[in-house]
Amino acid sequence: MILNKTDAYHAANIFENFFDTFNRIDDYMRQIKMERMETFPYSLPGMGPENDLFDKFDMHPKDMEFVVMPCKQDQFMSYMEITTSAPVEKSIPGKQMLWLVKEKNSGMVMGMIRFGSPTINSRPRNEWLGKPLNTLDPATMKRFNDSVIMGFNIVPTQPFGFNYLGGKLLAAICCSHTVRETLNKKYNSNICMFETTSLYGSSKSSSMYDGMKPLLRFNGLTDSNFAPLINDDNFRRLNDWFKERNDGDYLVPADASSRKLKTQSKMVSIIKSSLKSCDEDAYAKFCQTFLDAKGLTERKRSFYSTYGYDNVPQYLNGETDTLIKKENFDRFELENVIEWWRKKASKRYENLRSDNRLRHQVETWNVNAEDIDIIR
Repeated sequence: MILNKTDAYHAANIFENFFDTFNRIDDYMRQIKMERMETFPYSLPGMGPENDLFDKFDMHPKDMEFVVMPCKQDQFMSYMEITTSAPVEKSIPGKQMLWLVKEKNSGMVMGMIRFGSPTINSRPRNEWLGKPLNTLDPATMKRFNDSVIMGFNIVPTQPFGFNYLGGKLLAAICCSHTVRETLNKKYNSNICMFETTSLYGSSKSSSMYDGMKPLLRFNGLTDSNFAPLINDDNFRRLNDWFKERNDGDYLVPADASSRKLKTQSKMVSIIKSSLKSCDEDAYAKFCQTFLDAKGLTERKRSFYSTYGYDNVPQYLNGETDTLIKKENFDRFELENVIEWWRKKASKRYENLRSDNRLRHQVETWNVNAEDIDIIR
């Protein structure tokens, strides 16, 4: 598909005008979040999803009990939209498991976890394994898909996250045998590796996943070779605009996974090809816009867990068919990872309370967005 010169300029300008307004990833995230909040359903006082979020900030970590439970997508997305600073997409590729973490005594939500299929190509994982995955070998890819899970979203409610190291609690739960066994039962798999990445790169010097050995370990920085997604309003208008010029068909089927990402990639490819054939200067300008936009995403910190198995690299590389347990295998039981968190959280909570720095107001984007720091 090649656009005529006028159409190519029009489509390029929409992307350029959007991305040229941002210098930092947190500026981008705030604009996307605020635009989405404009269409977030209004709730009567006391009846919104924010009223389900944990607010018992006089409760000590030693008095807390937890329950993890599956969650329907609409409810999960509602909690996510009002809590996380990052743009959240409904569709992710491959596997998906949505969990809520609740404090048992109060019945209130303390965080959300979304598991999904991992990215195929990961520099930190490749270096840890000693070589890239052989994506052309069906046996290698089957073992990989049956063995590795990714934490796409690990989001504590706030200020539970701030007051109690809530992000570490959720991440520790991700490393538990309860997660591994639940995924194995759901997908008839043999999960032995969990991985996730930090939300921020160089714009923040630390991550909530730091200091979590032996449960979770840092294994390098990801590559950053992609641009953020354009905002929803521009995407919808461009998607319909391209449909009119594509014989009434969307560039990507409506039921495709990661549809927005795939659609934007096709749009950008078409615009580049069209500009290159008619205006080299406009083509160069458009390419520079996306080169600058890629700079917003930054290289992220990558972390992994092997659930207490000793030979995961050898297993994933097909060198053995048997996983060997480490001596600390039982440390990854759910009750044990919670106790690991409880010690850290108690110290954090007591220090904040002693310094009169505990936060007491629930932070949600639909109620008090102006008080929320994108980068905490």
